[in-house]
Amino acid sequence: MDAVERALAEDIREGDATTDAVYEGERRVRGEIVAKDDAVVAGMAVAKEVFLQLDPEFIFEPNVSDGERASLGQSIAEFAGFASTALTGERTALNFIQRLSGVATMARRFVEAVEGTKATILDTRKTTPGLRDLEKWATRLGGATNHRFGLYDQYLIKENHIAAAGSLTRAVQRCRRHNERAARSLPIEVETKNLIEVREALLVGVDRIMFDNFDVALIAEAVLVVDGAAETEASGGVTLETVRAIAETGVEFISVGAITTSAKAFDCSAIVAPD
Repeated sequence: MDAVERALAEDIREGDATTDAVYEGERRVRGEIVAKDDAVVAGMAVAKEVFLQLDPEFIFEPNVSDGERASLGQSIAEFAGFASTALTGERTALNFIQRLSGVATMARRFVEAVEGTKATILDTRKTTPGLRDLEKWATRLGGATNHRFGLYDQYLIKENHIAAAGSLTRAVQRCRRHNERAARSLPIEVETKNLIEVREALLVGVDRIMFDNFDVALIAEAVLVVDGAAETEASGGVTLETVRAIAETGVEFISVGAITTSAKAFDCSAIVAPD
């Protein structure tokens, strides 16, 4: 796993000076990772990979599977092996668990907030550089759905694209021609900032219309205007306090940058003892 390899190289460089000095020889230890908060756990498989890249014989056994809940004080994993491996890999492993569990937990909170509506919670491309695959995986573990992974798998026409093309209609037409030239069928979504643009998007024909920073009343009106002619998505400034009201407008998708940008790290710690 490249992300693990990069993280270890970043931390170790010429070697773990403290562990190399304190632990002489091949001393063995055992330990556990303990939750210091409630969370949806994500990153156990990645943490195991951290230790295995340092020592393929290292033992790492999760007590909680990725996507399951953990509670304060719970032992979420146990491990055993050489002290050098345990201590050198400890922080990198915990960093992955803390970050990814934070994302999964935030995603779950948004999903639970819209239960009973038809809205689907989406993540965004507002991810940590180099960690997008892992953070979008954590999003799924939390029960949300991935929006596009990158610039390559969907047309998403934003305000600046519209300005560059000269109009929303021209931007859509150019995307459609680009699709045809490449003999592919990438979906076309357009970001709108008012009902005039919503109606223009309907006339030119797109797969999904995004209502960018519409208030709740305007989202509800826009949903009625679209009337099933395209998929609908609300985006911009969505919070846990507002997401339920947005979902109750009947919009089909709600994209939430806060899943990754505002996720609080899951607090956990590793406890090591001689074996």
